[in-house]
Amino acid sequence: MGTKRNKYDTNPLDERVADRAGQSFDSSRPGAPTEDVAGRPTHNIRGRNDKATVQGYSESEAPTRRIDDNLTSSYPSVFIKPPPRQAATYQAPRVPVANIYQPPPGSPPSVYQPPPLPVAQRRPHSVAGLGISEKWANLFPYIPGHIGAIAAVIELLLVPRTEARARFHAAQGLALQIAILIITGAFQFLTLLTGSSIGSGLFRTASTVFLVVSMIRVFQGKPHHIAPLDDATRWLDEKIKPRK
Repeated sequence: MGTKRNKYDTNPLDERVADRAGQSFDSSRPGAPTEDVAGRPTHNIRGRNDKATVQGYSESEAPTRRIDDNLTSSYPSVFIKPPPRQAATYQAPRVPVANIYQPPPGSPPSVYQPPPLPVAQRRPHSVAGLGISEKWANLFPYIPGHIGAIAAVIELLLVPRTEARARFHAAQGLALQIAILIITGAFQFLTLLTGSSIGSGLFRTASTVFLVVSMIRVFQGKPHHIAPLDDATRWLDEKIKPRK
């Protein structure tokens, strides 16, 4: 049994393809009559004037234009995460310009500290028991002659032991005065034996100069220590106790 064929079967191997094609053509419907060319390769289309061109049709091609001119923003990409939204922060209302300056509630505390006064400008220390400056109390025991010895004894009797510096110079000055008196007496004895007072005079001058130098040093606050008189100074300070 042969396969059923239709009119659209155009198998080139089929021998009857041409016959079926002729039968499918309907010769009873003629086409539109052909218009005269009128001596030109083309003819006017009915309803059109001669000035009409192909650009006048709505289906004609227009000049190329950019389509992104009027685009304000592109579509968001699904592959890029949008930036995180910032939390709304409170902003205080702006103060009028006339009220911006606010005077301080009070004067700021003074942060400036004056430098310490030099040693020469500091208030002198008053020695307890005497009521005089320490530099004068240290000077009196070195006055040449018996005046220095008497001043040293008075200071040792009145100055308490808390005033260690004043008592030290009083005891050392008294020991120096006693040593000078002993050496002066020895030179006077030699003068009686020899009849020459040159040695006695030289020692008297040297001792006076040494006492004056001692007075200047202790008055200026410089250290003044006579090492050979350490034992005598300590003994006098311990034996002469301050009166209560």
